[in-house]
Amino acid sequence: MNLSSDKAQQATRILGVLREHGYSAYLAGGCVRDLLLGLEPTDYDVATSASPEQVMEILPQTYAVGAQFGVVLVPVVRDAPEGPANYAIEVATYRSDGAYSDGRHPDQVQFSADPRLDVQRRDFTINGLLLDPITQEVLDYFGGREDLQRKIIRTIGSPRQRFSEDKLRLLRAVRFAARLDYAIEEKTLQAIRELAPQILDVSRERIRDEILKMLTEGRARRAFELLDQTGLLEQVLPEIKKMQGVQQPPQYHPEGDVWVHTLMLLEGLPANCSTTLALGALLHDVGKPPTFRAAPDRIRFDNHAEIGTTMAEEICRRFRLSNDETDQVCALVANHMKFADVPRMKDSTLKRFFRLPQFDEHLELHRLDCLGSHRDLGLYNFTQEKLRSLPAEQIRPEPLLTGDDLIAAGHQPGPRFKDLLTAVEDAQLDGSIATKEEALALVGKLHRAQTQP
Repeated sequence: MNLSSDKAQQATRILGVLREHGYSAYLAGGCVRDLLLGLEPTDYDVATSASPEQVMEILPQTYAVGAQFGVVLVPVVRDAPEGPANYAIEVATYRSDGAYSDGRHPDQVQFSADPRLDVQRRDFTINGLLLDPITQEVLDYFGGREDLQRKIIRTIGSPRQRFSEDKLRLLRAVRFAARLDYAIEEKTLQAIRELAPQILDVSRERIRDEILKMLTEGRARRAFELLDQTGLLEQVLPEIKKMQGVQQPPQYHPEGDVWVHTLMLLEGLPANCSTTLALGALLHDVGKPPTFRAAPDRIRFDNHAEIGTTMAEEICRRFRLSNDETDQVCALVANHMKFADVPRMKDSTLKRFFRLPQFDEHLELHRLDCLGSHRDLGLYNFTQEKLRSLPAEQIRPEPLLTGDDLIAAGHQPGPRFKDLLTAVEDAQLDGSIATKEEALALVGKLHRAQTQP
């Protein structure tokens, strides 16, 4: 196991300090799982027999984030030769939990000196491993190492009890199975199916965070297939469930229905892609089910981009995304059909299209859309070449006129200002005017045309 990273060494140092004061301490949870799989953990957690008060006394630069549950953070803030290290190591006291009446937090906890009791309350066997980083001995009370070898997601103890304690675990089981490409053990899977409606007891923010992780960890298709198989999909994203069985015109979509097409886009999402691109891929055709129409000539989805944009906004609001994220996701959905018009666009229209915020995401969504259907990248390549051929100053030129220029020329401020300035910018982008004088002449011409009886 590779424990040479800065975070691993800091966690080992903290663990050593606790042991020097007579307490038991181990690396715990996901970091142990990842180390055994040969992966670099994102975070390192320490479990110890020391109480939160004892941890804070031994390590005075700490701060409690969940002292009632035994959790203390030890910050690492220093100026290292290779740069600043600013993060925290979580130190949690061994504990056993009482009932979980709110489906998230235990009503009471009892601190313990027994690491087995602490592991017993955790979610899955592969997350219930403890590691001594000095001797590299692994404490495995519930068969977690065997489940890693068998590639199985299995709860520690009763699946129904583990899921009722924290219902977010229903989604976490799916996420771990997808990310690691594991199967969900049969009793665990059955419990998820039975309890799936209870996922709505979990806050929208926690559901959102799990869904976004599924979309951006590199196994999005597998995650959504499992969401469907477990019955969770129709609970958390019923709009996506409705894509199933919605047929598409085979000449454009030989791959099958809207659900299959969407899964193919998700399969193309790379690990660590942006959340907005991932949601754009998931939601780009969300407007197709409600707009499906079997016309005499072929299947049609009239205005599905517009309808889908409204639906995407509602989903983003439901998941409480930021305004900026919501705007970008909606823009991706609203504009994904416009690539078909790129070869026929006027220069001004094309340049405005290229000026969409984060246009690289629009282009990447179009590429995924093509690969998830007819696989013809002709329009993608054409658009990319047009974008490369246009200097940035042609796409975003300095304005020839401002509102102050119009006032100075004798025009009265009002709603028409925006129309006049837009007309000037269009002419500039099309290349028909290039100077302030030509812009003022165009404004005069437009003004006369509008004022003549």
